[in-house]
Amino acid sequence: MRNKILLLAVAIDLTLGDPSNRWHPVAWMGNLIYRLRQHAPQRGKLLYGAGIAWGGAVLVWWLGVQVSKIIDSLPQAVQPLAKALILKTTFSLRGLHNAAVEVETALATDDLPEARRLLSWHLVSRDTSTLDEAQISAAAIQSVAENTSDGIIAPLFWYGVGGLPTALAYRYLQTCDSILGYRDAEREWLGKIPARTDDLLNLLPARLTALSLILLRPRAYHIWRRDARLTASPNAGHPMSAMAGALAIELEKVDHYCLNIGAKNPQKRDIQQARRLMLGGVGVFLLGLMTVLYAQD
Repeated sequence: MRNKILLLAVAIDLTLGDPSNRWHPVAWMGNLIYRLRQHAPQRGKLLYGAGIAWGGAVLVWWLGVQVSKIIDSLPQAVQPLAKALILKTTFSLRGLHNAAVEVETALATDDLPEARRLLSWHLVSRDTSTLDEAQISAAAIQSVAENTSDGIIAPLFWYGVGGLPTALAYRYLQTCDSILGYRDAEREWLGKIPARTDDLLNLLPARLTALSLILLRPRAYHIWRRDARLTASPNAGHPMSAMAGALAIELEKVDHYCLNIGAKNPQKRDIQQARRLMLGGVGVFLLGLMTVLYAQD
C-alpha cells in the first residue's frame, strides 16, 4: 500500500498543488516555531533551540502516529487516499516548479525587477536587488537543485524509512531549520541544533538527489565529485554541483562558492532545463524507492 500512497500523493501534488495555509500542517508547524522563538530566553539558547527542534519533532511524530491510527480505522478503500493527502503536505513539487517558471517568465520579458522580486519571494533569502540575468538564473537553478533534495526527495525518503509520522517529523525539523538556522545575533545559538539536525537528516537525500541527476546526465558525475564539498553546507553542494555538471553551466554565489568554474554562465533557458531535470530526477528517485518498498512488502 505504501507505493499506492506515494503515487497518489505525487498525483495530488501535481494536479491540486498546496492547500491554503489555514489547512496546511507545515504552516501550523511554522506558526508553532515562531511562537516558541518569541519566548526564547537570553541565556540557554542552545538548549532551548534543541528543545524546539527535538521536542517539537517528537510531538509531530506522535501526532502522526495518532492520525495514522485513526486512518487505519477507516474503510480500507479510503485509507491510501487519506494518507496520501497528508503525505502530500510534506513536499511541493508543483510549487517549486511553478516558482521557477515565474522567474523564468519574468526574465523572458526582460523584466529584471520582477524577476528579482519573484526570486526573493519564492526561492531565496539573499538580497537580489543587484543581480543581473545570469545571476538570477543561477540563483533560481541553485534553489531548484537544493529544494529538489530537501523539499521533495528528503520527505519522500523519510516516508520510505518510517512512514507518515517520520515524514511529518522530518518536515517539522526542516521547517525549524528554515526559520531558526541563521547566523545572526538572535539565532546564532538558538538555531545551531536545528541546523545540525537538518544537516544530519539530509545527508543521504542530498546524495541520492545528486545520483538521480547523474543517472539522467552522466556527464554531471565529474563535476559532482570535484565540487560537491565547495559549499559551507555539507549537503547543498551535492545536488547543486550535479545540476551544474548536468547543465554544463557555472553556478556561483558571490563570496560563497563557485561550482563548475569556467563553464558558461547560466541563462533563462537553463531554468527550463533545470525544471525538466528536477522532474526527471524525482521520477528516478521514486522508481528506486518504490522498488525497495515493493521488495519489502
